Amino acid sequence: MSGVEELEQQAHHLVDRVIDNSIKRVISELHSGDESDLGRPVSAVRDYDSLLFRETEDHDIQDIHWMTIDQFTIEKGEAKINEFVKTWEYQNSWLYCIDFLREEDDKYSKKYRYQVRWSLPTRRKPIPRAAACVYFTIEVSKIKPGHYPIEVYYVFETNQLVHKPGLSRFRERWLKDVIESKIMMMETVDF
Repeated sequence: MSGVEELEQQAHHLVDRVIDNSIKRVISELHSGDESDLGRPVSAVRDYDSLLFRETEDHDIQDIHWMTIDQFTIEKGEAKINEFVKTWEYQNSWLYCIDFLREEDDKYSKKYRYQVRWSLPTRRKPIPRAAACVYFTIEVSKIKPGHYPIEVYYVFETNQLVHKPGLSRFRERWLKDVIESKIMMMETVDF
């Protein structure tokens, strides 16, 4: 294995660990939250549902009909992610591509990892200086009946908040923040 492949594998492993740990943290906080979280600052909110309610109560959150466990294939998963991303509100100048990263086999489920890479090419800079990634995980249970829906989670690069379709509202600013921080970091590096 070459050095580049080894670094790429380590990066994938790190991203997977962050996603899985964030999901576990959100689930554990869901079980320990209480109703008093609604009046507290966002940084102190322990209940994910109350946080989402506070941020999205005045907005419609769009979702799609996701497939069942029996209907899932890697290609259909990619198509559904594309359909879901099209429900987000963003300027037409954004371009994105979806890549299937890998399949992971756990004891009770299979996890399929996808990356949606966003960029803002312009006429003056057709090759963008930086891109922002959103990492999707489609979890297909091995123990639930086939007519149950798949589980879908996604996280934005540099962010630990795990989103579920239909529960949180997309903000274009999140992508811009990732790209701006990458550009600022690249400007500090001398080659």
